[in-house]
Amino acid sequence: MEVVILAAGKGARMFSKYPKVLNTIGGKPMLQRVIETASSVNANRIHIVIGFRAEEVKERVSGVGIEQNINWVIQEEQLGTGHAVQQAVFSIDCEDDKNTVLILYGDVPLIQTRTLNRLLELTGESCLSLITLTTANNDGLGRVIRDESNQVSAVVEQKDASSEQQKITEVNSGIMALPAKRLPGWLARLDNANKQAEYYLTDIIALAVQDGCKINALNIGDENEVQGVNDKTQLARLERHLQMINISKLLEQGVTLRDPERVDVRGELTCGQDVEIDVNVIFEGSVKIGNNVSIGANVIIKDSTIGDGSEILANSNIDGSEIGLNAAIGPFARIRPGTVLHNQVKIGNFVETKNAIIGEGSKANHLAYIGDAEIGENCNIGAGTIFCNYDGANKNKSILGNNVFIGSNSVLIAPVNLADNAFVAAGSAINNDVPSDNLAVARSKQRTIAGWKRPTKKH
Repeated sequence: MEVVILAAGKGARMFSKYPKVLNTIGGKPMLQRVIETASSVNANRIHIVIGFRAEEVKERVSGVGIEQNINWVIQEEQLGTGHAVQQAVFSIDCEDDKNTVLILYGDVPLIQTRTLNRLLELTGESCLSLITLTTANNDGLGRVIRDESNQVSAVVEQKDASSEQQKITEVNSGIMALPAKRLPGWLARLDNANKQAEYYLTDIIALAVQDGCKINALNIGDENEVQGVNDKTQLARLERHLQMINISKLLEQGVTLRDPERVDVRGELTCGQDVEIDVNVIFEGSVKIGNNVSIGANVIIKDSTIGDGSEILANSNIDGSEIGLNAAIGPFARIRPGTVLHNQVKIGNFVETKNAIIGEGSKANHLAYIGDAEIGENCNIGAGTIFCNYDGANKNKSILGNNVFIGSNSVLIAPVNLADNAFVAAGSAINNDVPSDNLAVARSKQRTIAGWKRPTKKH
């Protein structure tokens, strides 16, 4: 079985300079979602027809690691869906009697694997199958024409439909599966004698009937699954629909959501038992949450792991990090990529970390920047402490042993090593190593000037 995904259109009604299929839903480009679904039904090869800003589409999709078995096909002029498939047919194995071609669309992002499997079961050497939908909201969609035996005989696009045909509520989704061996002949017989002067792929239905091919219609009940995105309103509606699907799964798994309508999952999220999630929380990429984890309001977590018993307080941002057991983060903490927090670490308000490994029981309770650092166990990072890791050209590392105490408003100028039990006095600028059990004081002697007058404003 081979898949053809039509993704060449500009999407003028999106009012964007970017290709329509690169608009995201659930944190992924629409085209990426369709490719992933095509892969899930075991396609031997996926042919993607692109046109508008083709190189940008290829670069974006290849950038997320989807390259296996993909054949890119260029449609220089967008002359209709039939014309698009004509560009791909030369790459399809049309000699194998058992080969099937599945037609998908890059702007129909929520089609499900189970639905496509059902469709493929209805397809054979002399059977063409398509997905239809019965809906009162049929504006702009092709009408499914049935004969006196209630068999599908044709699909008529709305602009070419008669007034009686426009009243038909069974519409075509555009998704179909057909025998590969018959496809070239049907495509060769298409013409553009219609009001849009386009080559309609749907005209294949009538041609197949003429050739004695049976048409099997799979009528589904969820119109969101086959909804195409033509404007930002439709994109927003599908986004909400997808989010409610994600949220329903979390609720079924026992996750406590303070307001299900104010949690977004823009990627893959797995949760343990007794997880509580407050409002306005966003999950991006791949996120794993352990048992007994509490997540406060307005938190963003991306591509990270949160260990059992940890608490993420409000307005914190965690990206590309590993959080151990019973850690406490926030409020207003920023945990940046490369951070590893071991068990029982405390990162308080307005603390930022990046490329930092922080040992068990260590804490930075407030107002600190910790970058490119290895910190041992049970260390204390005082308020206002800065790890100066950048010399203007290169990044350098600070290494702290166990039980190191950094007084408030100190600066560690990397590269520097502080051994076990080292103590840094408040207000120090440390640029030399500190041996174990030593106190480092690096600040100028205080002067008190008598008779000094405070500056005044000039009028």
